[in-house]
Amino acid sequence: MSQASQHGKWTLSSSDDDNDDPLPSASNNNSPLLFGSPPPDQHTSSESNHNSPKIGSNFHQPKHDPDPPPSIEVKPEPKSDTVTAATPLSIGSEARHAAQASQLKPVKYESNQSSPFLAGKRKKDDDSISGWALSDSDDDDKDKGQSSGQKDPQPKRSNPKLKKAKVEERPPSPHGRTYYIDEPDDFFETSVPPVNDTYRFYLNKVTGLEKRYNTGALNPLSFFNYCFDIAWMLQQYPPEFRDKPVLIVHGDKREAKARLLQQAQPYSQVRFCQAKLDIAFGTHHTKMMLLWYEEGFRVVILTSNMIRADWYQKTQGLWMSPLYLRLPKGSPETAGESPTLFKRDLLEYLGAYRAPEIADWIQRIREHDLSETRVYLIGSTPGRYLGSDMERWGHLRLRKLLRDHTRPIPNEEKWPVIGQFSSIGSMGLDKTKWLAGEFQRTLTTLGKSSLRPDPPMHLVRSIKQPYSGGSLPYSIQTAQKQIWLHSYFHRWQAETTGRSHAMPHIKTYMRASPDFTQLAWFLVTSANLSKAAWGALEKNNTQVMVRSYELGVLYVPSAFSMSTFPVQMDVFPATTPSTAFPVPFDLPPKCYSSKDQPWMWNIPYTQAPDTHGNIWVPS
Repeated sequence: MSQASQHGKWTLSSSDDDNDDPLPSASNNNSPLLFGSPPPDQHTSSESNHNSPKIGSNFHQPKHDPDPPPSIEVKPEPKSDTVTAATPLSIGSEARHAAQASQLKPVKYESNQSSPFLAGKRKKDDDSISGWALSDSDDDDKDKGQSSGQKDPQPKRSNPKLKKAKVEERPPSPHGRTYYIDEPDDFFETSVPPVNDTYRFYLNKVTGLEKRYNTGALNPLSFFNYCFDIAWMLQQYPPEFRDKPVLIVHGDKREAKARLLQQAQPYSQVRFCQAKLDIAFGTHHTKMMLLWYEEGFRVVILTSNMIRADWYQKTQGLWMSPLYLRLPKGSPETAGESPTLFKRDLLEYLGAYRAPEIADWIQRIREHDLSETRVYLIGSTPGRYLGSDMERWGHLRLRKLLRDHTRPIPNEEKWPVIGQFSSIGSMGLDKTKWLAGEFQRTLTTLGKSSLRPDPPMHLVRSIKQPYSGGSLPYSIQTAQKQIWLHSYFHRWQAETTGRSHAMPHIKTYMRASPDFTQLAWFLVTSANLSKAAWGALEKNNTQVMVRSYELGVLYVPSAFSMSTFPVQMDVFPATTPSTAFPVPFDLPPKCYSSKDQPWMWNIPYTQAPDTHGNIWVPS
């Protein structure tokens, strides 16, 4: 959906709206890439490290209020002299805005050791931090040009031009230059716990966090995606890899496609594959990287768009595979399969694109050993499916995996289901239409046991975002049609990982014990809470219709020789090996109070400043 305003034309970035709230689609994927020498696959830590920027926010503790407000009214607010608007706000889709209006400068790698993805140089300034960092290239060039005779450091304190140049290295902020914390060494890093690599689940590195929350950095790369900035993406490579062929799989059409192709004009190595979107209001929302080396390749499934803003001060998640090595010549077709059938499912997902541009990738994957994979792949692809095909995609795929690979738990009706997401679609006039019907049946499946009384369901979402939060679309029109949904809402709070104020763009679903110390399963995915992403039953439950492309990975305890996952209570510092699972936010989640309402992008917030003191006027 697009809208013209004094701030220009903008578009929502979400895969979650159906007929009531149509949204455009876009995406990104990768091709033959990084044929360099990969580092060995190190079995260090896999607990996810997370944290929030040190920017003030006044989230208060809500009180439990099970009754939703009877209605949502949007009234014009009186002018206030105590709150001032930020510099012109970029309203709507932050992702689209950043991708279409790129004003980026090159960034430079500073490191002398390989990341899990690329060979490069290691960061030097802080021995306590291992991994990748990107520095402001303007600073490096400035240092090279300085005379050795310069003695007076005062210009560094007072020269506004130098300060301005450094700020411009970062994504344009609608909140003004003071939005960013001046910490360039943390720019675009991804948290990778250094001790235990059991789960291979990580969070992005958030600029502005304390060093202890951001260790073991990764390079950001993405090629299947919803929206992205090509120039920025290529600048993340070390120079020696920037000419390698890149395949971008996307879902853009018409004007959006033309803008995407225009972005790539300076880069002859970039090719495109347009995903077919034959059902209205579907999007290509999958976020995946395929990283190739001489010895093998990796798969990374994540929640970030491939734009600068998504890798800055948002909470994002990713799963990174082991390094998959090439099989010996003459291996049978069934070789290299994992107990979770990940290879089969990945090939099936890629085959669903029916695109000749992906055929070479499919063949390469067949030639590699994916047997070490311990997660299950859960994808969505557009279409209407009958019979056994109904369980191939979407939430019915999740239901089948939970039925086949989990087992009943005593008193499981007391184990709540928790869903955490950044966007909400239209789900009907009452909860039985989809959420508390077919979708809840999926989320409450444990083994082949008969259905028990419904357990609690907690939906975690922020009530107030930094007002760049147009990438968390939920409209007042949709909200007014489903007031019943607000009784499910719980606040985003992530003190355990330091990310309470790092806007959550991550999407996770899980089943927790009544005391929130154990998990029956955990899912990280691109799929928000919507029928478009997860699919909806039709024709008296004889077929399922899915609108969008989505991708995620499911963790079940049986794949790790466990009965449940213990929840990691103290994520930082990660100094000893642990089998505890690093949940990205605080448990138990806290219920909305009677005064809370979810963030909605198309109503004004002039009396409720965000965490940076700015207001939101979508006009």
